[in-house]
Amino acid sequence: MSNIREIKQIITGRKTSDGDGVSLTRVIGTADLDILDPFLLLDAFGSDKPLDYIGGFPAHPHRGFETVTYMLAGKMRHKDSAGNEGIIEKGGVQWMSAGKGIIHSEMPEQEEGLLAGFQLWVNLPAAHKMDQPRYQEFNQSEVPVELRANTCRLNVIAGETMMATKGVIDNDFVDPIYWDIHLSSATEFIDKIPQDHNAFIYMIEGDATIGKENKQLEAKQLAVLSLAENIKINANSDCRFLLIAGKPLNESVAKGGPFVMNTQAEIDQAYVDYQTGHFA
Repeated sequence: MSNIREIKQIITGRKTSDGDGVSLTRVIGTADLDILDPFLLLDAFGSDKPLDYIGGFPAHPHRGFETVTYMLAGKMRHKDSAGNEGIIEKGGVQWMSAGKGIIHSEMPEQEEGLLAGFQLWVNLPAAHKMDQPRYQEFNQSEVPVELRANTCRLNVIAGETMMATKGVIDNDFVDPIYWDIHLSSATEFIDKIPQDHNAFIYMIEGDATIGKENKQLEAKQLAVLSLAENIKINANSDCRFLLIAGKPLNESVAKGGPFVMNTQAEIDQAYVDYQTGHFA
């Protein structure tokens, strides 16, 4: 097999906090890796200490991009200014398109125990930044699972595997792949990704080697991958990782806190619109 993706860069992320003091590691959205078009931010959170997460993410606005919340453990309740409300639980995913503007909150639906998961920000193309907000939300039982010889388990949230398992997320803008993969030790994983998609792997636990160069990726590290059609991963131990990819938008990006637009003038307008009550 030729044309295999290799590791271009390894990122360990930076410890920080967001919301009302929620402890997390920011892996995309730092000086080490600002943007991996179309991905604007990746936060990993996980703690069994309530003081690390109990403050949650009180009501705050977004415009111009999509937020993806994927839960590994615990429960998170979301509410928004358009009247939507629900609970994201272990194995569940919420893919929210903020569009022209929404105010929402995400608060832990628990007072003790482990709370863990990820939030990914995905850019919207300029032509759709002012669309109406919308949600795609699925619980664990609704996410397709693909098993390969009892040594590989894929939760297919978005995209389609070479074995034709298709994810639940509908997104024509960046044609995303979002797979949660469990591999047994000494197992090889092979699949395909559209050649022009930017892609990364975040190793949740365990370790593996990537590509023909066999560069090692360890737990809590993110690997930015080169462009190629095929992906090959060999598990050195029982491991679990996210494989995420998307078509780059190749547009200018202007960021202003919770807003992502194409120009600074559009960011300034977003602040005016939020302050004058023009969000959903």
